[in-house]
Amino acid sequence: MFDVSTRQGWMGLLARAPSNRVSHLWANFGPVPAHETLRSPEIGAVMVRGRAGATGAPFNLGEMTVTRCTVSLACGTIGHGYVQGRNKAHAETAALIDALMQTNRQSDLRKVILEPLAAEMEDARTTRAAKAAATKVEFFTLVRGED
Repeated sequence: MFDVSTRQGWMGLLARAPSNRVSHLWANFGPVPAHETLRSPEIGAVMVRGRAGATGAPFNLGEMTVTRCTVSLACGTIGHGYVQGRNKAHAETAALIDALMQTNRQSDLRKVILEPLAAEMEDARTTRAAKAAATKVEFFTLVRGED
């Protein structure tokens, strides 16, 4: 039905998306499906690792707060939600969306929730890049004719 990288894509999008936008789009999707909470939302920390120059040896950058949740739909499909920060409702919504994305409601969810989120986040990234580009200074050297 989907490959691992596709699922990583939507889970990553939900993890990075602003919680207020996810909850707003989720409210427009429809009623919450029947589900059981396997792991209620819990807050923890993960170690964030970095690499110098993106290719160097990895090093521990610091810890980041995350919230996770696992749900099971009535049909038995299991969904997981891992989100940045301490928002339990966001983690539960992400888990429900993950579970529903594994069902026949995938195309509806993609249209109503994932595509608008991806477009908004891309617009924000483009705006940030344009602001940064406006402050870019280009240096050049003139060749002197003495040599």
